[in-house]
Amino acid sequence: MLAASFTPADGGLLAAVVLLLAISALLALAETGLVRTTKARARALVEAHRRGARSLLRLVEDPEQSFLAPILLLVLICQLVSATLVGLVADRLFGALGVVAATAFEVVVIFVAAEAVPKQWAVRNADRAALLAAPIVTGLVRFAPIRSLSLLLIVLANRITPNAGGRNSPDVTESELLAMADVAAAEDVIEHSERDLISSIIEFGDTIVREVMAPRPDIVAVEASVPAGEVLERAITAGLSRIPVYAGTVDDIVGIAYTRDLMRAVRDGEEHRPGGELARPAHYVPETKRVAPLLREMQSQQFHLAVVVDEYGGTAGIVTLEDLIEELVGEIADEFDTEEAMIEPIGEHSYRVSARMPVDEVNELLDADLPVGDWDTIGGLLLHLRGQVPIEGEALRADGHVLVAERVQGRRVRTVRIEPVSEAPAEAARPAAREAQ
Repeated sequence: MLAASFTPADGGLLAAVVLLLAISALLALAETGLVRTTKARARALVEAHRRGARSLLRLVEDPEQSFLAPILLLVLICQLVSATLVGLVADRLFGALGVVAATAFEVVVIFVAAEAVPKQWAVRNADRAALLAAPIVTGLVRFAPIRSLSLLLIVLANRITPNAGGRNSPDVTESELLAMADVAAAEDVIEHSERDLISSIIEFGDTIVREVMAPRPDIVAVEASVPAGEVLERAITAGLSRIPVYAGTVDDIVGIAYTRDLMRAVRDGEEHRPGGELARPAHYVPETKRVAPLLREMQSQQFHLAVVVDEYGGTAGIVTLEDLIEELVGEIADEFDTEEAMIEPIGEHSYRVSARMPVDEVNELLDADLPVGDWDTIGGLLLHLRGQVPIEGEALRADGHVLVAERVQGRRVRTVRIEPVSEAPAEAARPAAREAQ
């Protein structure tokens, strides 16, 4: 039963309520569309010359300071004012019960019409929603009273929670970037090889020289007093275009001999000239140097080989430009390469791997969790577990896998067989368990 008759003033108030809810729905759509738009996506829309893209890019460059606070403030004002007006009309027409019913009805209408529907549409059509909302929101943000009030409230919120305005993490982390690449590859937006390249580029920044260098035992070098003809023969036999030259021991590499210079010397009849006199200056880098700046140095200073030194000044290994590029694109082999495969399947779940293969790569390929530490390679892990150089055929257990020193030359492990404990021979698994304790 009506407590009072419906008047034109009531109609005006209800019309205002509908307008406020429409504005609230538009702002909710704008909020979702803008928040879901990244800087990279906004730049792509600008490059595609989409209408409103430049306004969108300016907004998403700093969402907290540019649009988020004004939008949230206006949404709150619209919803509170509309709820108040509906309450006033319901109280005058129906009394207290009318206010209760109108409140329940208002909650449902606000949730469905002003929140759920526009936000769901914006989620499904993020680009369209963001481009539609960007010019409107830009105008609202530039309106001085709204901008001033929202900034004042932000300052108040930051005083209550001092860390609210801090930036403790980047907009996009490495894991998020990899996750986006995984999604893009799964949806055929990019090729799987492109996803692998993205992963390699991200990991490249954390890689140090020690992880990619050819270690000291693999260095092919000659003494400085060796004649140029013999140095050239040694380089040709090893398939090298550059060969380090040392004085006394490999720890004192004094230069790099280029086969081009050696061939010119032999052609000119100087094959007996000491190779050290033809060597060019060597570049030295610490084994802890990151490979990304080293690659830039090789490009800018135009050298292809560097001597890696340890903390005591001794020679730890050699790193080449090819080593760095392989870290990005994978192994590069030509028709003269005879190097054995880094990993080779020998059973359903068993593999033969080179002892030089990094532990993290083995973990990634085999979905294992072999321990990592001060060592970089599978061979280093085996030495750590054994506490000394293992004998050929010796087995050790780690993370549900048995690691067998399949081939050992002198003090160096060459290849390791990896297989699950359940598939390892009983006689190998038992001593392995004792070693791991």
